[in-house]
Parts: sequence; C-alpha cells; structure tokens
Amino acid sequence: MNYRAPVTEIAFMAKTFGLGALAADGLAPDIADGIADAVLEEAGKFATDKIAPLNQVGDQFGAVFDQGHVTTAPGWKEAYSEWVTAGWNGLTAPIEHGGQALPHLLHHACSEMWTSASMAFMLGPLLTTGAVDALSAHGSEALKSIYLNKLVSGEWTGTMNLTEPHAGSDVGALRTRAERAQDGSYKITGQKIYITYGEHDLTPNIIHLVLARLPDAPSGTRGISLFLVPKYLVNPDGSLGERNDLRCAGLEKKLGIHASPTCTMVYGDHGGATGYLIGEENRGLNCMFTMMNSARLSVGVQGVAVAERAYQLALNYAKERKQGRSIAAKSDVMVPIIEHPDVRRMLMLMRSKTDAARAICFMTAAAFDRSHRETDPAKRKVAEERAALLTPIAKAWATDIGIEVASLGIQIHGGMGFIEGSGAAQHLRDARIASIYEGTNGIQAIDLLTRKLSLSNGETVAALLAEMSTTLDALKASNHTGFGSSAERLTVALGSLKVATQWIITTLKQNPEEALASATVYQTLFGTTLGGLALVRSALADSAGPENERRIATARFFAEQVATEAPSLEQTITEGALALSASQAVLLAS
Repeated sequence: MNYRAPVTEIAFMAKTFGLGALAADGLAPDIADGIADAVLEEAGKFATDKIAPLNQVGDQFGAVFDQGHVTTAPGWKEAYSEWVTAGWNGLTAPIEHGGQALPHLLHHACSEMWTSASMAFMLGPLLTTGAVDALSAHGSEALKSIYLNKLVSGEWTGTMNLTEPHAGSDVGALRTRAERAQDGSYKITGQKIYITYGEHDLTPNIIHLVLARLPDAPSGTRGISLFLVPKYLVNPDGSLGERNDLRCAGLEKKLGIHASPTCTMVYGDHGGATGYLIGEENRGLNCMFTMMNSARLSVGVQGVAVAERAYQLALNYAKERKQGRSIAAKSDVMVPIIEHPDVRRMLMLMRSKTDAARAICFMTAAAFDRSHRETDPAKRKVAEERAALLTPIAKAWATDIGIEVASLGIQIHGGMGFIEGSGAAQHLRDARIASIYEGTNGIQAIDLLTRKLSLSNGETVAALLAEMSTTLDALKASNHTGFGSSAERLTVALGSLKVATQWIITTLKQNPEEALASATVYQTLFGTTLGGLALVRSALADSAGPENERRIATARFFAEQVATEAPSLEQTITEGALALSASQAVLLAS
C-alpha cells in the first residue's frame, strides 16, 4: 500500500492546536473562508499523487556523484519542477518577495504530508525555507533583492553549512576562514560535511549559508560570522555569472534518506569562494539560529511524518496478513494478525504516539506564529518564550517517536519487515537521522534544562503546566466513561512532571552535573505528559464529531499504557544521577 495523506485528521489537529485560535483572534485573516482547508486538500493530493510514488524509487537509486556533479533519482527533477510551478515553496515567505505569508502552522501541516510521502524529497525545500527565513530576518536589502525572490519561488535552493569533520556539534570549533576583500565581499576557504542538497541537478543555482571565522574574530561561538555563498555568482542584470570557487567533493553513503544528496563541500581551492556577509561580523550564530530553530521544528515534524507512513503501512499489512488462530473465536481458521491482542497493542502505540507528537509540533508552530503576528509586545514575548520552551521537546520527543513507531512497524510485519521489499525497513532507516541532526536530542535536552526552564524566571514553564492542569480539569468535568481511568493516570503523570521540574530547577543551581544527568529522561517525561493531555484536548474538542469515539479511545490508550511510565521517569530523574556517578569509574576503566 502506498501512502495516502490523512488530510481530514491533519486539518482537525491543526485547527485544534492553533489555526482555529489564530483565525478567531484575527491574527490570520489569510486563512479565512476555507482557504486553510483548500490548501491542505491540495497539499495532500500533491503528497499522495506526485511525491509518494517516488519514495522507494529514491531509496533504491539514491543520488549519484560523478566528478563533482550530482544527479538525483529518476522522477526527482520532474516532481520538483511541478512543486515549484504549484507555488508550494513560498507558503510562509514574505509577500513582497513572491511568497504567500501564510501561517507557519499551516506550512508544517502541509509539510508533514509531503515528508510522509518522501522525507528525502522534502529535505531540500526544508533547507530552502530556512534560508529564506534567515535572509529575510538578517540579510541586507541588496542581498534580498538579488537572492530572496529566487529562493522563495524555489527557482534556486538554499543550504545550511555548519558541520566540519573535527567539530561535529561543537560549532565553536569550526575552522572555515573568511577574509575581507576590497570590494566588500569575503573570500571563504574551508571544508564542510553533511551538507544536505549541497549539490544537485534540480536548480541552476544553489545558495549556501556558510558559517566561517574572520582572522581577528574572538574564539569560540562569539567569533563566528554567516556568509551567503552562491554556487554561481550573479551578474548585475540577475543572470548567472561565473562558477564560484566551491565544489562538492563527494556524497556520504548513508543508512537512510538515500535520495537526499548529503555532500562534502570544499570552499576555496583557487583562492577563496566569494561570499557576502549576512547580519554583522561575529554575530553569525544568531543569524543561523533563525534558520536552525525553524529547522528543528521541521525535523520534529519529520518524526511525525515517518511515523504516520509507517503506521499506515503496518495497519494495512495487519488487516491483510493472515497468520495464527483467534483465541476468542476458538476456530482453526487463520485470521488477519490484527485480531491478535499484541498486534493491536503495537498498532495503538503507533497511532497514539504519532497523534501526540503531531499535537506537540502543531502547538509549537502556533506559538511561533503568534510570536510573529501578535501586535501587543507583551503577548508577543509570551508567545516567543512558549515557542522556545516547546521547540526542544517537539524536536526531540517527536523524532524519538518516529524511530520507535517505525521500529514497531517492522515488528508488525515480522520477517517481511526485515526484507527491503516490504517498505517497512526504509521508514526506520530514514527516521534514524532525525534524532541526530539540527542538534542531537541530547543537546535538545540540555537546552531545555539550561535555557528554557528559566525563561521569565520560570513563569513560561509554569504557565504551560497550568494549561495542562486546565485540560485535566476539563477531562474530569466531562464525566465521559469512555476515557476510563485517563484522569487518574494523567493526574499522576502531571504530578510527576511538576515534581521533576522543581527538582531540576533547584538542582541546576546546586549541582548542575547531577541535573544534566537526567536531562534526556526529563525531556521524555515532559513530552509524554504533554502528549497525553494533548490527546485528551483533541478528544474533548471533537465531542460531537464522527471521529469522537476513536479520539477518546486513542487518548485513553495513551493515558493508561504510555503515561503510566511517568512515576518511574520521575524517580529516574531525581535519583538516577547517583547510579550514573557510580558507573563512571567502570566506563573509564573499560
């Protein structure tokens, strides 16, 4: 079975977790009169009909490198051309540069469907969108006039060049150099690795955003600048000029996302690639974070997207594959494996965790939209901090879910899942990278603890916990028997999260290493509790809808079978550092 975009479900979740409130508050008049539904419907069709059929083709053929040139998989170039012609690349971009300025939440809802269709395909547009965001926020008017319209339309694509072989996630250790030129440009020399779509045949020009260090720059992250480095220089009339001094030196051979060219880029073989400063000298990391924060949420959506496709494939297989006898029916007739309780348990884990992760990503996108659209400075600040708090949870928890759900999909397929022809294995291979790039999930957990819990002296996280309590109160007030013991289980879970949050805040001041030892576990507890209450919120919002019974059952399953982990997670957080300290000598001696 190929992927079919769940347009109705995604539209409901998008409205429930932000689009509806944005419209009601007058912050998104551009989605009135059914425009949002129409956009999602067409995005779903493009995902289902145009992109999804290429997923396995791209995985099998991959991208091909030959003497500095990269050729994408069969059908890739044609699909991208249709993508650009349809105007999908500029959904959130500024109107003055050819975009549609629609809410980011709507874009992420569309992006989930496109990414489910093919994660490898969507990585290119994802990076281009980030480049548009960074250039719009920090670029000079001169750079915007030359490059922004082309990036917004998708006629040119953008990349993000951070990582170097010796540095990994430690961006402050980068060695790529920038020398000032007399004409106001800069000469860039160095090597970058893991550059997604750093070279390809989809567009005539590729615009690289490159982090580099000036000769007189301070050490560490305080001395990094951001430069726009085009593959081809641009003539005064807008036409393409000579090839810049940069090249793709090779493609990485990867576990997954084979159709996405992951490049090693070399700058300055012949004196230096011409680059143009974005923002201020030595302030490049601030500019790049505009791109990275957008990308981190997009990566969280990738986790949801792969999980959704893995679930669809597993559900269909479970309905068709006949094996074993039904214990309930006590018959010798072989039955579809979906009739076996353990298979249904795995399917519900896949469904409930995917829905919960989607809700968290959408509420993060909604906060991001409000941070840009609120006119009241105080409300805008609240939204900015809410988005900042939620981003590491959305990125890390959702990508962990993507891996787990894809793995469960293989398990449901049994031996067939381990065979590439079933398609189940590709989902796990593709999903595995998402917890690593744009800051590993461990880095997200550290960021959550050290930077985000302290926002507004703890008021930001306190406000979110209070909203979660309000949802819990609404659940209790509903008296709906279909929720079973959800209220009791989620009360315990929220209590564990509150205790753990206070312990983390206190311990960070007294013993930071002990608190950081529990960072990832705390992030998991936060995502689990928030996700469980989000499912309740969606079920309560659909009290009269045709999907109400399914939403209630999903929320109940999560509360009674997933959120029950909360007390043990709390205990691991508050006591786990002792075990880690005790094992340190053993690890060092190994």
